[in-house]
This record gives sequence, C-alpha cells and structure tokens, in this order.
Amino acid sequence: MGYTTYASFGLPSFLVIIVALYLLFTDSGEAFDVGRFLEETSPFVWGSLGIGLCIGLSVLGAGWGIFLTGASILGGGVRTPRISTKNLISIIFCEVVAIYGVIMGIVYSSKLQTVPEAQLYTRDNYFTGYALFFGGLTVGFCNLLCGLCVGIAGSTAALADAADPTLFVKVLVVEVFGSVLGLFGLIIGLLMIGNAKEFLPGSPAVSAIRI
Repeated sequence: MGYTTYASFGLPSFLVIIVALYLLFTDSGEAFDVGRFLEETSPFVWGSLGIGLCIGLSVLGAGWGIFLTGASILGGGVRTPRISTKNLISIIFCEVVAIYGVIMGIVYSSKLQTVPEAQLYTRDNYFTGYALFFGGLTVGFCNLLCGLCVGIAGSTAALADAADPTLFVKVLVVEVFGSVLGLFGLIIGLLMIGNAKEFLPGSPAVSAIRI
C-alpha cells in the first residue's frame, strides 16, 4: 500500500519537476506560463469541460451509489425477501443525483452560443467559460460525494431492515439528509453562473488585444 501511494503522488510530482527544470535550463521558461495557457485556451473549451464534468461526475456518483445499495438489497433479499421492495427508494435517491447533474448540464449549455473565433476572446466570454468550468466541477464533485453518501446509507438501511424492521425509518432519515447534499451543490452551481452572460461576439478591437 505504501509503495502504491508513493508511486501515485511521487511520480507525477517528479515528472513535473523534470519538465520544469528542462524548460528552465533550455531557456524556454516562458513556455511554462499558466497565465498564457489560461488566455490562449478557448472559453468554449472551459465551458464544454465544465458541462462534461458536471454530468459525468454526477452519473458516476449515481452509478456508484446504486452499485453499493443494489448489492446490499439483492444480498439481503435472499434471506429476507420483504426488504427488496421498500428499499428501492434508496435506488431512487441515487438516481436523483444523476438527474441533478443532467439538469445543471442543460442549464449550463444554454450559455454556449456560436461566436466567430476572431470575436470570441473577450472579458465576458472568459468569465462565462471559467464560471461554467468551475461551476460544473463543483456540481460534479458534490453529486459524486452525494451519490457515495446515499449509496452507503442505503446499503446500511437495507441490511438494518433485514435484521430489524424498526430500524428502516431511522436509517432512512440519514439517507434523506445525505441526498440533500446534492441539492446544495446544484444551488451553488446556479450561484456561480448567476452573473455569467451567454457567449457574445465582441468588437474586433477588443478581441484583437489577445493577438
């Protein structure tokens, strides 16, 4: 386990240091410029990445939660068939997490409008692209963790219900509060793009500053 941890964190850090030193000692240090990368990357790329991460991570969290809950429901249902029906509510809670991500993806995609490349690189379009990216990243990770939370709580609810039927409602309350975390992420995602405008063409003079 220790060697795996060192390889996971140490190898990428080592490669980054090697590349940085190579650029430094070959008089190419200006290529290692984060600001230049942020300016030269199209706002469409940031917006599309945000939408993809929002939906992808949300579906990943929902699938992970369904995997955890479904395995416990099926396993416990072999010995106690009565839990198979009412514990399906845990599957619904997990599926709602994916729906949150799809809804936010649709809301975010409304900001993407076709703009000629020569008129794309404006201050407002940069702001919209960054807002979509970080908003989608926030919503995606919130839904990912929410799906895991609901999946583990739903798995526990199924096993507890199989052992003692009176525990189902008590554990279900915990699961409901866990599912609300995804709603918090959705609200934060809406707040992050509240001031972001749609992609609009800028004047050639403003866009030419980038060149």
